[in-house]
Amino acid sequence: MHTTRGTVTLALDPEIAPLAVHDFVSLARSGFYSGLLWHRVVPGFVAQTGCPRGDGWGGPGWEIVDEVSDRAYLPGAVGFARSDRDSAGSQFFVTTGPARFLDGDYTWFGRVTEGLDVVRALGVGDTLDAVELLLEAE
Repeated sequence: MHTTRGTVTLALDPEIAPLAVHDFVSLARSGFYSGLLWHRVVPGFVAQTGCPRGDGWGGPGWEIVDEVSDRAYLPGAVGFARSDRDSAGSQFFVTTGPARFLDGDYTWFGRVTEGLDVVRALGVGDTLDAVELLLEAE
């Protein structure tokens, strides 16, 4: 992911959350995420983006079901944001600190492998300039 503050590399896990990874990759391929704001940043907790309205209430026009797992929301976890069960669409977050209270409640679909410092430096209004897919599973 290329952001206002630098580059962040994610490893996605389609074995844990196949629908979520497919949704994220499809949106990334289409350019959906390019130019979107990081609309929610809570230091020590989370940075969130993926809302086309920029206010946390927008989405792609569809929703996917939750794929809850036993993965821990440690710093650098990537999960889908949602308002109600089975309502995720495009908004996702990256945890910047431990957030174990999210375990078993939100779809965990990946983790930061490089650039957690970049995520921690993000502020509200910074942009997700582009999501580049470097390697895809066959």
